[in-house]
Amino acid sequence: MGNPTITAWRTAGEHGDATAATACLAPEVEMISPLTAQFRFHGPAQVADVLASAFEVIHDIRYHTEVGSDDTWALFYHGMARREPVEEAQLLRLNGDGLIREITFFGRPLPALTEVMAGIGPRLLRRQRQPGLARLVGLATAPLNAMTRLGERTILPRADPGRRR
Repeated sequence: MGNPTITAWRTAGEHGDATAATACLAPEVEMISPLTAQFRFHGPAQVADVLASAFEVIHDIRYHTEVGSDDTWALFYHGMARREPVEEAQLLRLNGDGLIREITFFGRPLPALTEVMAGIGPRLLRRQRQPGLARLVGLATAPLNAMTRLGERTILPRADPGRRR
């Protein structure tokens, strides 16, 4: 039998329900940004903003692997970041009450990650009432997002080790 918090977290993710996901969080929750080492999100309100923004960008989440016990769990899912397939790993640590006290996200492939960055950043900043910075982040991430998509579709296939020359 799985852990009830982990089960609720998975269900919330698969339904894109930030409110239900937030109910799984401990008051002292810390989310480690998947895209930058520059900052972390602290407390349910900050993490809820990130989750709400993420669920506007990432959809069709289907968890495929869950491992863990006691206070440490790892979950893996396939989903879509707009039109890019994404796979994410989540390291979740629980507090003594069984609520999530720490979340670390890892994702792949790069085009999906740049799609997530380009989508979540501006949405999160608008939620934080920083529309000017949201526009700037959107403009700054667009070229990186375009370059990674182009490289993935046109350049990297030529370097595939399984490709016949």
